[in-house]
Amino acid sequence: MKPEEYLDALLSLPGMEEPTVSPDGRWVAWSWYRVGPAADVFIAPADGSLPPIRLTETPENTFIESWTQDSQSLVVGEDKGGDERVQLYKINLDKPGIMIPLTEPSPPYYISGGQLHPDKKHLIYTANYDFEKGEEIEPAWLYLHNLETGKRKVLARPERSHFYFPELNSRGTHIIYSRGDLHPAGQQIWSVDIEGKEDKEILNFGDTVKVEASWHPDGENIIFLTEHGNYRRVGLYNLTSGKHHWILDNPERNIEQAFVPYGSALAVIVEVKEAKLSTSLLDIESGLETFLPFIKGNLIPLAPVGNNKWVGLYYSSCQPTDVVRFSLNNIHLESFISISRVWEKTMLNPEDFTPAKDYWWRSTDGLNIQGWLYEVNEPIGTIIYVHGGPTAHDEDQVDLKAQFLTSQGFNVLNPNYRGSTGFGLDFQEAIKKDGWGAKEQDDIKTGIESLINAGIACAGKVGMIGTSYGGYSSWFAITHWEKDLIAASMPICGMTDLVVDYETTRPDLRPYSEEMMGGSPKEVPQLYFERSPINYLQNIKGKILIVQGLRDPNVTPENVRVVREKLDYYGINYELLTFEDEGHGINKPKNLKVLVLKMVEFFKQAF
Repeated sequence: MKPEEYLDALLSLPGMEEPTVSPDGRWVAWSWYRVGPAADVFIAPADGSLPPIRLTETPENTFIESWTQDSQSLVVGEDKGGDERVQLYKINLDKPGIMIPLTEPSPPYYISGGQLHPDKKHLIYTANYDFEKGEEIEPAWLYLHNLETGKRKVLARPERSHFYFPELNSRGTHIIYSRGDLHPAGQQIWSVDIEGKEDKEILNFGDTVKVEASWHPDGENIIFLTEHGNYRRVGLYNLTSGKHHWILDNPERNIEQAFVPYGSALAVIVEVKEAKLSTSLLDIESGLETFLPFIKGNLIPLAPVGNNKWVGLYYSSCQPTDVVRFSLNNIHLESFISISRVWEKTMLNPEDFTPAKDYWWRSTDGLNIQGWLYEVNEPIGTIIYVHGGPTAHDEDQVDLKAQFLTSQGFNVLNPNYRGSTGFGLDFQEAIKKDGWGAKEQDDIKTGIESLINAGIACAGKVGMIGTSYGGYSSWFAITHWEKDLIAASMPICGMTDLVVDYETTRPDLRPYSEEMMGGSPKEVPQLYFERSPINYLQNIKGKILIVQGLRDPNVTPENVRVVREKLDYYGINYELLTFEDEGHGINKPKNLKVLVLKMVEFFKQAF
């Protein structure tokens, strides 16, 4: 297959977001990138009897917020060009393509969540806006929106800005949500009734401890996951009694997700060991836990659909993300029924993908670091592709840029540096000891050195790319390391000046910077200065290509404006690639094609 044909095939390969099963277990819904000009919402029957049905077709990204309780409709959100100023819509399953507006277009505030009350007359969401005064505010308040009158009632007023999603129970009586009022590193769970009469804290295990929670389908109990020392444990809270008990408490396990799907008395437990998934089903009453067998690739159960059958998510670096139906009695790949039918959407086959290999090395302080290595014969260079977050991790999953880079003769390493999820709570929290721009960058650097020492990479022919925090790491590398280590860097929507980034980002994202850096720029100004790549531009010796979505509200274009001023001052050459209709990351197929072709050209010329 010719390079451009292969790229076109990759760009037509659907990328899945937010698969979710309807409360009645009959339908599965998800958003697909790259099946049109932007992400759209699809549904398919959970029995796999029909191919996917497109519910939306617009020039903007559309994502699922929630199912309605009767399973007949979805609430979806759509912004403009990635600006994250979301408008909410309702879509009825029997009327594809008709998006019924629930909120205003292009609002002067950020919405999170979006859930219809069972009465279908009220909508639940958060907004950092005071509708009485008509002004944007720092904290996001929780609102009950009367769709008939247009009146919005404040149900809860968190004191500090905090990114959270409210969740209404199946009975329509109470909402749970999280607050971060006590400390940027902490998260507590609150409950408020639908009238807003009783807003109270229900789960608090310390100012700096995070708790995540979701409703049990019975609408009475809440399953939650909380940090405890160097691990997480799972508990169940009863709304009426106000008491909780532990249902899974094992310091040897790295549990990263726990939920009870509709139609089930079993909790789905998602454990991640060294960036590899291990899933189980836990009987809450008896404590009996059934582990799903290890198979080639990753399988996450989503919900039961009757007769011991489940719907799940299946994927690997050679298997595009697919919604599948499987039996608990026969978990074998050949017995899976594809519901999303992803292979029917592409001309590619499994052998057209380069598999990700498990690769390990030691960092400067002896800490073991893992990454995924995509290796080719006789490489023309090596690309370090750094994930964002940093509270996230790369896994064995189709990576479009990595696949095209390998097809063009590059080795690719996706490092899971300290601060990443998937390796235990201690590993995740280690990045906060020194703040951004410290030992986690050593983890990446020693990964490059390991590749060079092993003969996999060649000095002077290593480049770096990444989006968001990966973009920050790309800036850090080109401003701190020698050209023999990093010859070229391509930061995408990456922070350049951490003070500018803090001051211009969404207000609900600032606490994350405070958590990672140990305070705000006013509290620890020297640290923000020392860890900002913009203050080391004079050290740049390699090539640099700056990429930015011009509607990015997360890492805003102001990061690019200030760094360009300084680059020009120092007389440092750089290339710039911007996209008018993109936000935090470059996602639309027409833009991705421009980006990926430019990426390959840039690194080939640099090496």
